[in-house]
Parts: sequence; structure tokens; C-alpha cells
Amino acid sequence: MPIYAVQRKLPGITLDQLAGAQKKVIETSDQFTRDGQPVKYIRSNFYPKDSKCTCLFEGPDAKVVQQVNETAAIPFDTIEEVLDLIPE
Repeated sequence: MPIYAVQRKLPGITLDQLAGAQKKVIETSDQFTRDGQPVKYIRSNFYPKDSKCTCLFEGPDAKVVQQVNETAAIPFDTIEEVLDLIPE
């Protein structure tokens, strides 16, 4: 399945809030999968200097990834397909 990067700006977020948001998107992704729309949260990178966050998801298309993030009520700016280059 394709990989999608969800870009966010989260000014003022605390580490506890960030952990809560991560937990929420994981739970929401799992629920979508149980409901027949397979999507998997992979990981996030948070850039504390400018409060940006990139979250990677595996899913059938950007629309499902968007629905997961909207359902989890975690704000985002963009969603785009990316190549996740993992060394062999």
C-alpha cells in the first residue's frame, strides 16, 4: 500500500498532548481497519524548533488517511503520497 505523509503545525503542544494525539490516530486507524478500510499509522517526527510534525500512514489512498485524521480531530495542513526509503 502507498505511504502518505501528513504535515501538521502544532504550536504550543506539550509532549503529553503530542503523545495523546499519537494515541488517538493509532486508535482511529485501528478502528478504520476493523471497519474494512485498512490504514496503518507508521510513525511521527516532531520538530520542536518550529512545532511541525510529520506523521506517516500506510493506506489505500489519501482520502482514507484524511478521514482518519479528521475523525481523530487532529489538525493537519497537507497530505501527500511519499516514498519511504528504507535501506536494505
